Amino acid sequence: MLYGRDEELAAIDRLLGQVRGGHGRTLVLRGEAGIGKTALLDHAVAEASDMRVLRGTGVEYESGMPYAGLHMLVGGHLDRVDALPEAQAGALRAAFNMGARQETGGGDRFLVGLAVLTLLADLAEEKPLLCAVDDAQWLDGPSVEALLFAARRLEAEPIGVLFAARDMDAPEFPAPGLPELRVRGLGKAAATELLARHAAELPRHVHHEVLAAAMGNPLALLELPGLRTQAHDASSAYERIHRSFAEKIAALPEPSRTLVLLVAADDLGATGVVVDAAGRLGASVGDLEPAERRGLLRSTADGRLEVRHPLVRSAAYGEAPLGLRLAAHRALADAYRERGDGCHHAWHLARSAVGPDEDVAAVLESTADAERDTGGDASAAAMYETAAALSPAPAARGRRLEAAARAYAFAGLADKAVELAARAEPDLPDPVARAGLTLIRASLADEQDRTKEAYRMFAETAASVADLEPHTSGYLFFQAAGAAANAGDFASVAAIAARGAELDLPNASHLHALTRVFAGQNPLAASGDVTAGVAALRELTDGMNACYSPRDRIRLGMWHILLGDLEGAAETAAELERRYRAQGAIGLLAQVLMIRSRALLMLGHHRDARTAAAEGMRIAADTGQHRIRVYLATVLALLAAIEGDEERCAELTEEALARGVPPSSVHAAAARSLLDLGLGRHEAALSRLSDVVAGPSRQGAIASLPDLVEAAVRAGRPELGREAADWYAGWARQIGRPWAEAIALRCTALLAAAADDAADDAADAAFARAVELHREGGTPFERARTELLYGEWLRRSRRRNDARAQFHSALEAFERLGAAPWADRVRTELRAAGESLAGGADAGRDDLAALLTPQELQVVRLAAAGLSNREIGAQLFLSPRTVGYHLYKAYPKLGVAARGELARLDLT
Repeated sequence: MLYGRDEELAAIDRLLGQVRGGHGRTLVLRGEAGIGKTALLDHAVAEASDMRVLRGTGVEYESGMPYAGLHMLVGGHLDRVDALPEAQAGALRAAFNMGARQETGGGDRFLVGLAVLTLLADLAEEKPLLCAVDDAQWLDGPSVEALLFAARRLEAEPIGVLFAARDMDAPEFPAPGLPELRVRGLGKAAATELLARHAAELPRHVHHEVLAAAMGNPLALLELPGLRTQAHDASSAYERIHRSFAEKIAALPEPSRTLVLLVAADDLGATGVVVDAAGRLGASVGDLEPAERRGLLRSTADGRLEVRHPLVRSAAYGEAPLGLRLAAHRALADAYRERGDGCHHAWHLARSAVGPDEDVAAVLESTADAERDTGGDASAAAMYETAAALSPAPAARGRRLEAAARAYAFAGLADKAVELAARAEPDLPDPVARAGLTLIRASLADEQDRTKEAYRMFAETAASVADLEPHTSGYLFFQAAGAAANAGDFASVAAIAARGAELDLPNASHLHALTRVFAGQNPLAASGDVTAGVAALRELTDGMNACYSPRDRIRLGMWHILLGDLEGAAETAAELERRYRAQGAIGLLAQVLMIRSRALLMLGHHRDARTAAAEGMRIAADTGQHRIRVYLATVLALLAAIEGDEERCAELTEEALARGVPPSSVHAAAARSLLDLGLGRHEAALSRLSDVVAGPSRQGAIASLPDLVEAAVRAGRPELGREAADWYAGWARQIGRPWAEAIALRCTALLAAAADDAADDAADAAFARAVELHREGGTPFERARTELLYGEWLRRSRRRNDARAQFHSALEAFERLGAAPWADRVRTELRAAGESLAGGADAGRDDLAALLTPQELQVVRLAAAGLSNREIGAQLFLSPRTVGYHLYKAYPKLGVAARGELARLDLT
């Protein structure tokens, strides 16, 4: 019975009820040691008798072993790994060191989280599932990431996850976005009742002393009455409980104390291993009985030995003399070696070392090499790191730290990779060796939005190896230029090119080309040369046929957009998307979706653009790619602007404008200006866009120059748009794309029409040619804008029949794209042209896809293509049950009753 826990029990019972109802739920219990978190987990497990239960505990002394906590939780169900999608199975095998390295597995830590989600969902297919994790603050980092990744995606799965985490005297357990419940001390009445029930024989004065000392901590109320020295001191409840358990352990016979220590020192608690190790230290299985009788050890249903409460582990290990702890680890190391478990043998051998020890370090390094060969990068990295700490010689330490950094980077553990690469540098005096470390550190810093730091590291290291390794130097300088551009520091890009030429590097021409690209993308700047910029882009694109890395391939896709090759950008992004979905490379996928969503938006596939951008934002948020997330938000902001959703547009552009880093800041300003144009606020649009093109950071502004021209003409100040029109026309000529030339002609026509009546023929010819070019393909929204403007000009010229033809074509496009303000403008023009309209948008159009959310649309399209729920889940990083849930919601919207009917629907 739990006293004074009505609120906590109600929350847990509510969670279990929701899980039984088919809804995934997570709850984090937080509180000090002994406050009752373990008892609440025990209650949840007892109440979940109709469920499958997985239980695990974080172990302080094993928190450096990657995926140790995850293995403890799901290790009993590894026979199901082979049934997972291939990439997920490979990632989980790599995490648990279960086989040969997979070409598509192990490199993305988030894929392990997806594999955990799928595995848990599979287990929950048979009956609801409860995962209860105690002492979560001691879980190793990779286990935490995988479990939180899965927990945040619980939607339609009957899975409950309970984390219990200590919030004092322990590391923090961060779980942003998950619901939490703080477990506090018992009230006076409940504490008195609990103490009276379990220690009724206490003298009255001792009873009051215990109540005062425990301060409502339930475990303290149970343990303090047996403490030999009752407390009139300033120690905390945690310290008193620790002392109570330490006294209970000290009272055991020596062989029993040895067994308690061995269980506390090991993360698996396999009975055979513990008993084997105990035999090496003079104890036997019979010596377990006193520890079990005193409530210190217990056997689990799956035959393991575990401490009754996490604080027993702390007391047993923390109070044992150093010599006994070292002996325990040596005994466990020997026991694991005889069972062929090289990983645990190496870890316990390391724990038995008392200082630098090359022999132990060599064992760890050798074991780490084997782990990497089987795909266990995170485990190998931790072993290399420990081997480095035990290395007497600086050169060996540096080599092992470098190996650890590379393994952490491959495992997707960026922060650790950066930290160890920095630590390795002082022990690696060779500049070329340090260049490899810089590539790790700086690449990860750039991805994590620490672009200025990345630029500095790339540039300094590139200069240091210019004489020794010119090709390496050139590549590092190229990456430095990219990082500087990501930071909006285009002056540094030019400085890098000058340095490359000075050093006569093999790729100096590419560095100079990159400078010309950014100068050419800076409209109306004194240094801007659109012709040179486009030529440089083509030079770089041609030179990137043999791309060095995934980052380079993604950069190539963005260059296609800058060249106006929207179809090429979309095709490149689609190919990379297929590859990275198959591999489960979630972090890279966010960057690809950035390109794909922008290309789809410009090509008029607004629904697909929204779906790609929304998914990309979720992934970028998960993977800490803030720059990518902000960029994707501007894609959604442009869509909101087109649709006239002012509140959504403002929300999506706020962060980009506050950061002030182009091109995201420029795209954000462009989105707000486009919204103003659509709503008739021409002065506001003109003011904002004029500030953008006059500012120091205008990268990405070329696409907005036609908006500036239109805003200037409509505001009655066409002279403010002439330079922008000329600049855009020059860019359009250079890229040679019909859609861009059409927009340039639209600008020409607007300015001609605003000049005087004598220019009417020029305006008519420019408008007509623009519409003709638009119809060769490209950008439907821009075509409709041109038709609207041409129609307005035709109506004012009293050519009403010709005007109505343009208006009808524009209206159809605006309605299809959901561009409500623009469609309203067309209807106003049609009425002015003498046509009677019956209300708003065409209600008769059968737009089934518009009825679905972006994620429902993704799921339905893949289902219509014949993919199973499991295959869809693997592509979209969802569980199969969540896929089924989205289909269940979509069917009534689409008017279908079964999966087989989806193929006949038009979901474009």
